[in-house]
Amino acid sequence: MSVYLLVLCLALLQQEGRARPDASGCSSPEAVRVAEEALEQINQDRTNGYILSLNRLYDLSRTPNKENGGSFYNLTIDVMETKCHITSRKPWKQCEVRDIGEVPVYGECEVSAYIDSQVKLQSYSCAIREVPATAVVSVCPDCPTADNLNDPIVKETVKLSLQRFNEESRLANYFTLENITRAKSQWVFGPSYFVEFTIVETVCSKKTDARELSSCSPMGCQFAHRGFCFGSHSAGDSQFEVSLPFGETDGSDQKAVEVKCEIYEPQAATVEEQAHAEADSGHTGHQHDNHTHLHPHEHTHSVTLSSDLTVSKPRGSLGTVVDQPAPVRSSPAAISCPSPRRHVLGLEEPNL
Repeated sequence: MSVYLLVLCLALLQQEGRARPDASGCSSPEAVRVAEEALEQINQDRTNGYILSLNRLYDLSRTPNKENGGSFYNLTIDVMETKCHITSRKPWKQCEVRDIGEVPVYGECEVSAYIDSQVKLQSYSCAIREVPATAVVSVCPDCPTADNLNDPIVKETVKLSLQRFNEESRLANYFTLENITRAKSQWVFGPSYFVEFTIVETVCSKKTDARELSSCSPMGCQFAHRGFCFGSHSAGDSQFEVSLPFGETDGSDQKAVEVKCEIYEPQAATVEEQAHAEADSGHTGHQHDNHTHLHPHEHTHSVTLSSDLTVSKPRGSLGTVVDQPAPVRSSPAAISCPSPRRHVLGLEEPNL
């Protein structure tokens, strides 16, 4: 009998040891790693919108793969939108989450991933939404509120901002508007408007006559610099005025308009730099100029240049991110779930 009990105890201990990785649920280091690296791959896969940051691991299920020792994970993760646009291709851990004064956006992602020595994203589906303005105003009455992207005032603010960028930029070519991505307004000694938008380099150099700028077409996608801009316009106590044609200004709007843009290297330049780096590694003593592109550019105080990363597979092929209302959620099935939130906005509704 004693031998039987000893064997039974050893079997139970062995089974408990195998189950331990699942026992910690959302606090498991492996599960956290899968969630973090899968979200990085989600952001790299996407083609528009803003980079998402991990807020917490809400629920999970794990299925071991007995053949090679890996595991399949199905995760539900809560995410928050950052201030970084997808165009930047920055790691999400380097991006600041929008706070209560930045019209915050939150959501959840259903993620399927496989982990062995690496985390491999299989598929994802994310639903995101703006925090209701009523929830923000109840806590912060003076915070900005979201505006309609098609509002004439919003379009005019973008136009003025891009106009000032083109006038002050020391880049070789003019840039044109690609998309308006965000807009908000606030009363600061009068109405103030804040916009975010993406821009793309055109084929027109800075020597182009201002009267011909309306016909400038964007440069080919592989060779064009792209950018992401923050612009603002303070109208004061007066009514919002329509700007003059590009290149013509009376100076009154210039002081009220501010703009800051990040400009990203074109894909062709990134590939060229990678090729040069590989060549340099195999040819000591011979150096290449990694900043020789098809068209020169210079830095200004309002421009930050960074790399536009590339991925090996077509972007947008693994899943979707859509704007949807908050779903009715069931309680997590896994133990120790959900994990603590990494970002707390202090809002009662939604509970963020």
